[in-house]
Amino acid sequence: MDPLIFYKCLADDTRLKSLLLIAREKELCVCELTEALQVSQPKVSRHLAQLRECGLLEDRREGQWIFYSLSPSLPNWARAVIQTTAEHNPVYFHSAHQLICTMGDRPERKQQCC
Repeated sequence: MDPLIFYKCLADDTRLKSLLLIAREKELCVCELTEALQVSQPKVSRHLAQLRECGLLEDRREGQWIFYSLSPSLPNWARAVIQTTAEHNPVYFHSAHQLICTMGDRPERKQQCC
C-alpha cells in the first residue's frame, strides 16, 4: 500500500471516524455509521466506497445490508497506524461510538439497519 494514498484516504473527518469506529467494532453496517456520525446515508456510503477503493475496507452483503470491516490485506504498518490512532484518541470518536452503543446488540441493530 502506498503511504501517500493511505494518508490521503484518512484526510477527511467522516472517513477517519468511520475507519476508527469499524476498527473498534470489527464490523459495522452503513446504518450504524449513519447513526453514529449523524450524517446522511449517501454521504456515509460515498466515504465508505472511497475507503474500499483505497484498500482499507472490505464489505460483505447480508440480505439488504452491507457490512464493512478492515481489509485483511492491509499491511501490518497500516493496521498498526489505525489501531494506535483508535487507542490513543478515543475522545475523537467517543460520542459517535456512544451512539452505536445505544443501538443495542447486533441482532437488534440488524433490524434497525438501512
